[in-house]
Amino acid sequence: MSLNWGPHFIVPSETLRAFSGRVLLRESFDEELLRTELQGLGLAGYPIKATNPWYCRKKGTETWIKIGESSDQEQSFSVSWDTKTLENGEYQILGLMHVSVKTEDEEVIVARQNIVDVVVEN
Repeated sequence: MSLNWGPHFIVPSETLRAFSGRVLLRESFDEELLRTELQGLGLAGYPIKATNPWYCRKKGTETWIKIGESSDQEQSFSVSWDTKTLENGEYQILGLMHVSVKTEDEEVIVARQNIVDVVVEN
């Protein structure tokens, strides 16, 4: 069974999905759930680094465009996204969390994604 350790998109309100201008994208992950899942995968170890690149695309298209990247866990992997240059409409944001895990024998990287539907209203 897979545990949902993250990433989890952070917004001021679960109903806030309309963005205008410059917005701050943030995500988090649950380190305890990650450790539990790692044990289940036979990768007992501990996280040593996490990186979160951010991407966006207009809904209904296939190609992701990189917004930015952050390794700053204390700031919830925050990246500023300026929507002013985008057409109004429906978009998707992809947070692709990479976590480096130190096991007894090696360093392993695990990854998870989180896709959120938003509306740009400039």
